[in-house]
Amino acid sequence: METRGVERLLAAARARIERMEPAEAWTAATTGEVLIVDLRSGDERRRHGIVPGSLHVPRSVLEWRVDPESDWRNPSLDGEERLILLCAEGFSSSLAAASLVELGHSRAGDVVGGFHAWLATGLPVMAAGEDDGSRPGMGEPAPWSDTID
Repeated sequence: METRGVERLLAAARARIERMEPAEAWTAATTGEVLIVDLRSGDERRRHGIVPGSLHVPRSVLEWRVDPESDWRNPSLDGEERLILLCAEGFSSSLAAASLVELGHSRAGDVVGGFHAWLATGLPVMAAGEDDGSRPGMGEPAPWSDTID
């Protein structure tokens, strides 16, 4: 059966990116092999928590914050790091990672199943910090401590 519409778009995106299971992404993040970029909204992050060490870049500004040529680039990103994107369920992160590949950032991928799969796997989560009032997506990665059960 032929896939159509958004399913076709999603399949094409996933064919172009690296996908990691949550535990694999956590191991790679803790060893410095990848930077997990959380695309979820600030409200979602406050409600459900965040991945320790992750960088929050809302989906709406992702390309501008990652592109090394952009005047709006996040200074925490140098354009060479391997980015693993995280959304709520692993759908928008696949499309976003493919967008980064299209932008020339070939080392972009996502977490299979998103944050929901992360939680279901029992991986570390911490409370989201307060918004510092800066432009969205311009902060630094979260600390590696203060996990919540």
